[in-house]
Amino acid sequence: MASSKRGQPAPQEMIAILAKQAEVVARTARKHNKPLSGSNFYAEKLATLRADATISFRQLSSSDVGDVSVLSELLDTSLSPTATRTARRDAIREVCFQLKTKWAQAAPVPPPGEDDAIFPLPLLTKTGRGYLVHIARQMNGSFVVGWYDACAVMMRRLVETSIVEAYEARGIQAKIKNPNGDYVQLSELVKNALSEPAFNLSRNTKALLPQLRDVGHMSAHGRYFTAQKSDIEKVRQGCRVVIEEFLRIAGLL
Repeated sequence: MASSKRGQPAPQEMIAILAKQAEVVARTARKHNKPLSGSNFYAEKLATLRADATISFRQLSSSDVGDVSVLSELLDTSLSPTATRTARRDAIREVCFQLKTKWAQAAPVPPPGEDDAIFPLPLLTKTGRGYLVHIARQMNGSFVVGWYDACAVMMRRLVETSIVEAYEARGIQAKIKNPNGDYVQLSELVKNALSEPAFNLSRNTKALLPQLRDVGHMSAHGRYFTAQKSDIEKVRQGCRVVIEEFLRIAGLL
């Protein structure tokens, strides 16, 4: 199997690793009687694995549309919150087989350019926050390869993180913490941010922020909802407006 530079796993290897981790997460969730959808540790972990696999999948190149389609479907089953135990196990086995055979020599493709991005990575680099760039890279990559639920989930995470950055920068983070000292969930976070006088949010952000919250919620928690490209396109510009405004409030841009 191909290897990447600087000792990092090749995309083929990383996809196999993430798929196997998904099986472990699913098995552990069953042991603790927890669902893989909704709001809990295991659901969030699986969503993160799915997003990471999307990025690695985007880095593979193949001229065979059939191979691409087969691997995409197998990954979808491997990382699906609703897949049965048997279906997930069989899909992961087939993913590993495909990666070791048909995809063994697939050459990595360059990352998408700024024009393909929902949020431009060069702008986030200016914040000096590597984790923001990492989240946005997953969001952009998910959009490019058509994994729109994963894209929406990472968009939700980037919005949430940007709001928290703004609160922390103003020294008022206590306003968005529960009695245990943990940050509140996104719905309450958005509600508080919209009425926070210290932010003086623009009219555009006030209108767009609830839309970003809703599409992220549906992809993360909607049992029967599957995001489409059009769903992301509707909030694509809003994502840029909202996140940039909160990062400017935080003094990061």
